[in-house]
Amino acid sequence: MELFNVIFRTLFFYFFITLCYRIMGKREIGELGIIDLIVSILIAELVAISIENINDSIFLTILPISLLVILELILAFISIKSRTFRTIFGGKPSLIIVNGKINYKEMIKQRYNIDDLLLSLRQKEIRNIEDVEYAFLEPNGKLSIFRYNFFKLKSAYPMPLIVDGRLQDKTLKYIRKSREWLLLELKKKNLNLKDIFYAFYRNNKIYLVKKTI
Repeated sequence: MELFNVIFRTLFFYFFITLCYRIMGKREIGELGIIDLIVSILIAELVAISIENINDSIFLTILPISLLVILELILAFISIKSRTFRTIFGGKPSLIIVNGKINYKEMIKQRYNIDDLLLSLRQKEIRNIEDVEYAFLEPNGKLSIFRYNFFKLKSAYPMPLIVDGRLQDKTLKYIRKSREWLLLELKKKNLNLKDIFYAFYRNNKIYLVKKTI
């Protein structure tokens, strides 16, 4: 009877957790954010405890898992609406390599060592750091790499000016422009800040993505 109970709980939670992850729209493990990872660990622990403690009611595990799923869905909705929330809990990309040179200051800040960097470059079949124009350390820990073109001509990477209708002051400071300048450029196009979903600056030009809703 005890063996049957363990088998039943294992199979039940297999299908129950599969359903929960389908509801949460999970991505592969390497792409999970902090909140997603925490929820996944807690669910795994709850299921393990329930399978071991066969004398406890199965509903004592179903309830907290259901609450975690609901919490994850609520937080995912908030993160879509709030970029500040997304940045605090999910982080943002860090520029590790610029024009073939390592940004050691940012590496120290992100606690990303040279061995990790070289490993990521080898996995992309890159032998020389000088072959990389830009490399970004993404919030999920992966390294996004942009190689130089054939002639090794420098190209400016797209810098966000507006994200979710909010001005990006760091970019404006970097390109030595003011908020007034950007608002004036929008006005020339008969647009308001609230009309813009995403805008980036590249090669002295502004590229816009309007909100569709």
